[in-house]
Amino acid sequence: MSNPSCQNVARERLNMTTTNATNEQLELGFNGIKPRANAARREGRIARANWWFAKMRQAVADAMDWQTEPQPRPEQIWIPGANRELKV
Repeated sequence: MSNPSCQNVARERLNMTTTNATNEQLELGFNGIKPRANAARREGRIARANWWFAKMRQAVADAMDWQTEPQPRPEQIWIPGANRELKV
């Protein structure tokens, strides 16, 4: 076990087994290394979600109301005297 990381693993394993044997609370850490902040990625996901839900709300607001009666189709009328025959 000349590798320092192997010694750390062995020490942590010993701590875990003795801690569990004595029924104490087990605490995990990052050995002083700060974890990477994923705040930028999280904010991007939140912004995309907000954009998507805003678009969906807009689609619902602009949707046609099926409860109201639709407009009738325009009626085609014939103007009197406008009949023409085409002779070939």
